[in-house]
Amino acid sequence: MASYTALYRKFRPDCFEDVKGQEHIVTTLRNQIHAERIGHAYLFCGTRGTGKTSVAKIFAKAVNCEHPIDGSPCGECRSCRAIAAGASMNVIEIDAASNNGVDNIREIVDEVSYSPAEGKYKVYIIDEVHMLSIGAFNALLKTLEEPPSYVIFILATTEAHKIPITILSRCQRYDFKRITIDTITNRLRELMEVEQIAVDDKALRYIAKTADGSFRDALSLLDQCIAFHFGQELTYDKVLDVLGAVDTEVFSRLLGFVLKQDVSGCISLLEEIVMQGRELTQFVTDFTWYLRNQLLVKTSDAEEIEEIIDVSSENLVRLKAEAQEIEQDTLMRYIRIFSELSGQIRYAVQKRILIEIALIKLCRPSMETDTVSLLERVRVMEEKLEKGIMTVPPNMASAALNQGAGLEPVAAGNRPSLPKAIPEDVKMIVDGWQTVVGEASMPMKQYLKDARLSLGGDNKLMVVVEDGVASDYFLKQEGHKELLEKMVSDIAGKEVDVTVQSIRGDQDFDQNYVDLSQIIHMEIEEE
Repeated sequence: MASYTALYRKFRPDCFEDVKGQEHIVTTLRNQIHAERIGHAYLFCGTRGTGKTSVAKIFAKAVNCEHPIDGSPCGECRSCRAIAAGASMNVIEIDAASNNGVDNIREIVDEVSYSPAEGKYKVYIIDEVHMLSIGAFNALLKTLEEPPSYVIFILATTEAHKIPITILSRCQRYDFKRITIDTITNRLRELMEVEQIAVDDKALRYIAKTADGSFRDALSLLDQCIAFHFGQELTYDKVLDVLGAVDTEVFSRLLGFVLKQDVSGCISLLEEIVMQGRELTQFVTDFTWYLRNQLLVKTSDAEEIEEIIDVSSENLVRLKAEAQEIEQDTLMRYIRIFSELSGQIRYAVQKRILIEIALIKLCRPSMETDTVSLLERVRVMEEKLEKGIMTVPPNMASAALNQGAGLEPVAAGNRPSLPKAIPEDVKMIVDGWQTVVGEASMPMKQYLKDARLSLGGDNKLMVVVEDGVASDYFLKQEGHKELLEKMVSDIAGKEVDVTVQSIRGDQDFDQNYVDLSQIIHMEIEEE
């Protein structure tokens, strides 16, 4: 029984015509061969699976071919057949990852002095050349600069920045581009017709997208999917099952939960995804792309959008509808959080917990203190005010009334107005708050570190502390509030009345108080 050959090996290009997506390189190399202007050293750079080694082998065949056709190997002559079978003495392949020492390169340098027994050129293909040691690079340097006329070096690498400049300057450099989704999809379709396997276009397109510009990765993924559903038509849903991916409809539901700040809904949906056996790293990547597509729909012209977003027309309609409901800054915050998560999750043990934390961050902007998150908190507060959900709590209203501020609970649908200007002495105190904290002794120092600054009645400074031990310290124990007022007055240069207010958690503060430190910081930045 003959052994099975993997698709990426079976369909490795044999001639320049079979190389897809690298026309700029293929055309140049064919012209060099046709015009007999062949260089002595080439550097092929690019990400995995883009055709570097395949093009190197085709080039080696072409320069030794007895009957080249328009710069491409004929594939029929003795030299072409020997190289294709791996039996030619003229083509030497070296894996620098496992042969990276000085002695390995010295062997090559010694061999170079012997001319080929047959054919025109000896071609040395050194794969992953960036793995060579400094000593090995130095040993190669002189030979690379002045090789015999019958020797060609082809160096292939995924990390060109690791190669010494002395080597780079002696090579013709060719950068292999990531292959486009369209190119990969079309080529996969051609190969499936040859193999007589039924695969729907949507499935091929998803595989092409997942391959991230690597044709070899696309063939490996396709091979995996065919093997899992052998003898059946390969559909989009079956591909999602095999690759552990999630349908875009699930992302739409998840985004809906996030916008409603429904943490339990998000966690329940994640539970569904986990129980279905989906791959969580892929889920994070795909959801980030989904958010990216939302942002592009939001910011691009209608005519351009279909060209830059790779989704079906049905999904594009849904994306456009959803994008209308989301602010641009909100989307950018979501993308930032999930992009950071992508970097953390790859090697994490508790992937699910990291995703749950990220989803809670999306739903609870109060957990973060950056400007974008502050804007999101303001948006959420405005929505609640417009719906009449939010009111000033009774304890805040009564405290203000005791000082003659005249504040009353906010009626449903009425929006409280912020002060037109923050008093200069209050601004000065907020800017110098760290000085106040630094001068305090324990336990006051700890309570002030955790305190938040807001405005009380008559635009007086309000120090907001946690209900319990901290609030009792200032409001029930004699002398502590007075000491705080004295310290604050020293900063302001005049006598200042301080109101101390208690809250139950950060959410209570975020929903009902103005955070002076954020507002004043933003004013300073704008100036």
